[in-house]
Amino acid sequence: MVREWDPLTASPAELESLVDTLNAIIATDLPDDPPWRDSMLREYLGVTMPGERRVCWVAESSSGDAAAGKPLLGMADVLLLGGIGVVEVLVHPQARREGIGRELLGTAVRRAHDEGFSSMGVEVVGGTPAVDFYQASGFRCAYVETRSVLSLDAIDWRALGEMADRIGAGYRVEYHARGLPDHLVESYAEAKQVIRDIDDGDLDLRPSSYDAERLRTSLATLAARGMTPYIVVAIHEQTGKVAGLTEVVAPVQHPRRADQYDTIVVPEHRGYGVGRAIKARMLFELRSAEPQLREVQTWNAPENEGMRKVNAELGFTDDREWREYEAELPDLVRLLAA
Repeated sequence: MVREWDPLTASPAELESLVDTLNAIIATDLPDDPPWRDSMLREYLGVTMPGERRVCWVAESSSGDAAAGKPLLGMADVLLLGGIGVVEVLVHPQARREGIGRELLGTAVRRAHDEGFSSMGVEVVGGTPAVDFYQASGFRCAYVETRSVLSLDAIDWRALGEMADRIGAGYRVEYHARGLPDHLVESYAEAKQVIRDIDDGDLDLRPSSYDAERLRTSLATLAARGMTPYIVVAIHEQTGKVAGLTEVVAPVQHPRRADQYDTIVVPEHRGYGVGRAIKARMLFELRSAEPQLREVQTWNAPENEGMRKVNAELGFTDDREWREYEAELPDLVRLLAA
């Protein structure tokens, strides 16, 4: 039984059931990843940026299973944004190969198609059953990154301090928790726009912010979802402009592992140790601000050799592939109906 499900009005028992299912999947497919917990999970799933919507469904063996606290067989959601639907399908390991994933995917595909969207994307973790599932369902791989993970317990903090101090003359490094001062927002957005203008094949499946007003809204949305942003910037002192930035988000849903978002060095400021210094400074700030934190994960394209070298110096180790798949919705509707 598949039914539409609203996390904002879900009962505590339903949310607990979802966490049980999610952690069963993590234990099976990603045993080195930390478990999730039911802390602001309804906000994590239900709050979106203005102009975006997330629609969710759950699969149960019978009506009311989730409300009764029984594990969900599966869950799907689709984030509708910017002309593309970004889908996620989760199936409990004990309920796989029974057609549940296909039914959940078909439900999400039909909704996105009926609402006029033309394409669908999905993030797929390499080395998991999701790879074969989405390829068999009609998706094609469009972009590949490598996830890397850093254990804070393995950091040589003395060496890291030297990295944080090794930045060219004419730059200063600033740390900002939970947001940015108003005077930096415009320059920060300009620096992010630099990366947006590079066509590297990334499908942009995660909501991004490349203008000042959307950036402010994005930071407020993160907080409303239970995700605390930490930002370190390098300021070019002669111009007062943001020369480099790095962002880490600490989700309350899995507080032991934080997510590294963008790290950007504006092209004319490369070669001065900016990227290494700001990422090293970030780790010191995280150690103080997030005492539960034990790991940081980041994603980089294999061809991004400069940032991958910096990450290796900091202690990140490659974990697994992280793929972006895409498909045209009319094609998916026909294939899944066959």
